[in-house]
Amino acid sequence: MQKGIKFFVFCACLVPFSYLFYLAWTNNLGPDPGQTLAKESGEWSLRFLIATLCITPLQQLSGWRITNRYRRMIGLYTLFYASCHFLVYLLFLLGFRWGALYEEILERPYITVGFSAFVILAALGITSPKVMLRKLGKNWKRLHRFVYLAAILAMVHMIWILRSDFGEALLYGIIVAVLLGYRLARYLRVRIPLLH
Repeated sequence: MQKGIKFFVFCACLVPFSYLFYLAWTNNLGPDPGQTLAKESGEWSLRFLIATLCITPLQQLSGWRITNRYRRMIGLYTLFYASCHFLVYLLFLLGFRWGALYEEILERPYITVGFSAFVILAALGITSPKVMLRKLGKNWKRLHRFVYLAAILAMVHMIWILRSDFGEALLYGIIVAVLLGYRLARYLRVRIPLLH
């Protein structure tokens, strides 16, 4: 039963990629395919990141422990879509010119912020296997708290790029703020009694 659910979640996470692939295959990405792919892959990366952050609070509030089994998978899909976003940007917008990428990171703050979020997600993805958990010990948990910083940076990157039509970005921002507030409240509730 659990394997069936896991397979379903795995396939469901691939739906956005499959749809974008279909649109690309049928030449239905609009007048600027690169921009469309960059926008969609970036937004899906943020959605999966938010979904990953929702899992722990959902588990703590509901006691539904089954959700925790899929946190790593959804987190890796966050990195997958972020990698697609990065590669689309590098290929379609920069023509695979690594020197241009270096200049963009240095000269454009919204690229600096977005690339920083990507680097954090990559580090979390690389250290996600259980063998890395054993090697890093307590440092693993400290490192993976940076996922919240990645979420903030990704939000700033998105808002900076949009510059208008902030409706969806505002919704994501509210969700991220609530999740951060929940995390901070739990942290303070544990720490403050210890200070007295």
